[in-house]
Amino acid sequence: MRDEMIGLYPTSQVLDQREVLTAMEQSLAMIEFDTRGHVLWANDNFARSMGYRSDEMPGMLHRQFCTQEFADHSDYRKLWEGLRSGKAFQDKILRVTKEGRAIWLEATYMPIRNAEGQVYAILKVATDINAREQATSKITDELSDMSEELLDRANKGVVRSHEIESAIGKVVERANQNMEVLGLLDHQTSLIRGIVRTIRDIASQTKLLSLNAAIEAAHAGDYGRGFNVVAAEVKKLAGQVEEATKEVNGYVEGIVAQVQAVVKGTKYSQIFVTESQQRIQQAADEFLNIGEAARQLDTQAKELRLMLQLHNSL
Repeated sequence: MRDEMIGLYPTSQVLDQREVLTAMEQSLAMIEFDTRGHVLWANDNFARSMGYRSDEMPGMLHRQFCTQEFADHSDYRKLWEGLRSGKAFQDKILRVTKEGRAIWLEATYMPIRNAEGQVYAILKVATDINAREQATSKITDELSDMSEELLDRANKGVVRSHEIESAIGKVVERANQNMEVLGLLDHQTSLIRGIVRTIRDIASQTKLLSLNAAIEAAHAGDYGRGFNVVAAEVKKLAGQVEEATKEVNGYVEGIVAQVQAVVKGTKYSQIFVTESQQRIQQAADEFLNIGEAARQLDTQAKELRLMLQLHNSL
């Protein structure tokens, strides 16, 4: 085998070819097949990486190291058709060890020609990249899980924001209704004020009439005594009405002040709720942006995973 490989290199190289091949055998995993895929030779590195002894590998078939899915696929046939026609192949590949464990290799298949230029053997040189690929696969899975979790959280955030927005919308609606009620109440208090002013005017006129009646009763002498008593009672009643009117007016002014305070507070609350509703809408928009970014991340993670799966078929 070594002698055959030595013939592939010019003899004018400064380095000793045997020493170069020995160094390659010691550091790389190497195996040789015939054009039908039977193992002709494998060094210890390759045998060890696949879980075999080097002396038990000759005679085995190349397809025994492949996944069943790849061995049955048309790509497997195309690979060997290309190798037999003299076309080299290089890529990372997934192979199966003696124990059935999957292993990743970075491999180069090199067709070997005889003096007539015909391909009579295939040399495969490989390095074990299993740890690297497993780490990449782990990162890809974690990235996919993270993107799915991020997307789920973003969707939940959007739902919660819409729920809060809906709740605040109801608060705004109720506040508007309260404003309408307070407006009616303010209008009614204005009407009460008008009634109080009317009563006060009537009381003033009644008091004035009682005074005029007292004067006329005095002019009438003994004949006006009874009328004078009535005038006094009317005056007394007018005074009581005036006092009651003042008291009612005080109550009305207190109600008006409270209504105005409530109106002011309700307007402030309405402004605050409206601003909060706008902020929540902005937050919902941000969640939507996060959700879109998460979807893009999820798509990229799935594409990366698909690429790894396609490599599994090699």
